[in-house]
Amino acid sequence: MADEDAQGFQAGQSGLIVRVPEVEPLVRAWRDRLDPSARAGVPAHVTVLFPFLDASRIDGGVCAAIGEVLGRHQSFDARFDHCGRFPGVLYLAPEPDTGFRRLTEAIVGRWPENPPFGGQFDDVVPHLTVAQGQDEVVVEKAEADLLTGLPVVAQVSSVDLLVHDGTRWRQRASFPLGG
Repeated sequence: MADEDAQGFQAGQSGLIVRVPEVEPLVRAWRDRLDPSARAGVPAHVTVLFPFLDASRIDGGVCAAIGEVLGRHQSFDARFDHCGRFPGVLYLAPEPDTGFRRLTEAIVGRWPENPPFGGQFDDVVPHLTVAQGQDEVVVEKAEADLLTGLPVVAQVSSVDLLVHDGTRWRQRASFPLGG
């Protein structure tokens, strides 16, 4: 959900994310300043699939299907021990990233009409965005600060469905992974 200009969010958009509350104390102040999705209500997260279906298409059957697809995947741990960069983006990189990739592949396998990030990228790299569209000096300062707080280990046990209501992102549902 990051990697999207806050002004570009539209009512009815949805996405599937893995919340990473373990990193919130480390990244919150930076994300609030440097990541438009944070100001729009999106918690620290790794995106599973964005954009997903329009909210008008998400009913009980879709939620049941999401739960079924995700329930086949086991909970896992992810360690965030370094930063990475895309053009204009600073992020924390999860290791291993295999669990996140499998969740994305499973959801896209069920809803192939919704490729990650609209099909913009050949390889979708799991990441937790901290800053985007910022001056290099600001990004370097943020990165240096983040590195002092790493590593952080997170337990991944659910995926949340967020929907944009025209003003903010709101959680619509949460789907547990298999135990």
